[in-house]
Amino acid sequence: MAAFFAAKRLITPLLRQQNQSIAARFASTGLRALGPKNEVPKFKGTSVFNGEFAQISNKDFEGKWLIFFFYPLDFTFVCPTEIIAFSDRVEEFRKLGAEVVACSTDSHFSHLAWVQQPRKEGGLGDMKIHVLSDFTKNIARSFGVLEEESGLSYRGLFLSDPKGIIRHTVVNDLPIGRSVDEALRVLKAVQHFEKHGDVCPADWEEDQPAITPSKAKEYFSKVNK
Repeated sequence: MAAFFAAKRLITPLLRQQNQSIAARFASTGLRALGPKNEVPKFKGTSVFNGEFAQISNKDFEGKWLIFFFYPLDFTFVCPTEIIAFSDRVEEFRKLGAEVVACSTDSHFSHLAWVQQPRKEGGLGDMKIHVLSDFTKNIARSFGVLEEESGLSYRGLFLSDPKGIIRHTVVNDLPIGRSVDEALRVLKAVQHFEKHGDVCPADWEEDQPAITPSKAKEYFSKVNK
């Protein structure tokens, strides 16, 4: 534990300085993540799943909805909060026919060591989702979220449909974690559109009305006073 906090004191200012320099380079390099209508890039690699190594690829998720999200680095601070949150709620995604994969440019050995570390000490603990290694950086590069100089990936999240087409993308800067609630909300919204053809307004939830384009005036008359 003492070693962890010593590392934290050392790493935190370095990450802050690195983030500032990466942000400047991001603006100048024109890095762009994949967005709607792009196909999910082909990928394959070694993940940690149920405490063991597993070989996975994009083919394993054909015909399924997929939440594929990147995080910068193992043994850091925001990253475990995101990964644990998605893992603990993965059954909510699976009930909707979706799988969840986390990915970083660390090695699969690093992933395994992090999974084996207790959550109270900053580790991941038991994982119900794949934690994929992108040690070659090719996966992050193909999705458009790799910062080449540092070798880290931005916090990109990609929702793709069963045809392998990206329907939603969000990319956060390094210090900012993402919302599991929002990922679920968007997944339900896209599925609602696919099933009913209705479009989903701001902050739409599944128990709220959507908009039938041919009857939009009826919707506006109900919700606006």
